[in-house]
Amino acid sequence: MRKSKLFAVPTIALGTLLLSAAPAMAHSGHGPETDGTATADSSQSWSFQADLDPLNNSGTVGDVLIEGQGNQATVYMTVEGAAETFMDAPFPHAQHIHFGAQGLCPSPDADQNGDGAVNVEEGAPFYGGIGSSLTIEGDTSADSALAVERFPGGSSYTYERSLEIPDDVLASIVDGTGVVVVHGVDPTVLSEEAANAPSELDESLPLAATLPAACGTLSASQMDGMPEGGADTGVAAGSEGAGMAMAAGGGVLALGAIGAGAYIMRKRPIES
Repeated sequence: MRKSKLFAVPTIALGTLLLSAAPAMAHSGHGPETDGTATADSSQSWSFQADLDPLNNSGTVGDVLIEGQGNQATVYMTVEGAAETFMDAPFPHAQHIHFGAQGLCPSPDADQNGDGAVNVEEGAPFYGGIGSSLTIEGDTSADSALAVERFPGGSSYTYERSLEIPDDVLASIVDGTGVVVVHGVDPTVLSEEAANAPSELDESLPLAATLPAACGTLSASQMDGMPEGGADTGVAAGSEGAGMAMAAGGGVLALGAIGAGAYIMRKRPIES
């Protein structure tokens, strides 16, 4: 992974979108029973991780580590191979913790309309609705699902942020149904039909802008340690990308310090 550089986050108006949360499914029984309103034990520490594998022929890979105590958590991510530019600017990559469904990443068979791509609506029955938006600043709720100015962007980046995880989202993570999804696919890797199609979420945007690009189910962490380093900024990106985002208001949360190296991402073969 190339040495990362700090960058300022420019503002780009691609429109404000809200991703509809899929109906929550019953928990699998692998974690504590909850109706989504129980309060997490503030003294209990936990750690979950996920390998992010490509969706929609994106070539996007990454790693996620989430360390928490009660509802307070810090999310660490590294992403590589993502779409680099959009309209002559760094391609913004919305990223979220999804919850409440099967806890799975969809296979190509989830494509229902035959365009060769699995869009957000087609993937939702597998990974669920948005529980937390992994923005670089401001609101982290589902209201910021596609807050254009507040997500990282470019072909590679590292991410670190402290935030509060809602009770129902934390319960889903513990149950094994928490999933991290990164969005935004280079249209050149899509079929002609998908590359020219508008997003099912907002027809003013291309489908490629909102397609799931990488996905991983969170499981109990096996990592030995936390990322090292730290500069008081929000996000660090590789030399090929600067920061971007997608969002719609809300309260402000503290932005975590970012390590210039984060942790080492495991190399995985790019999806065919």
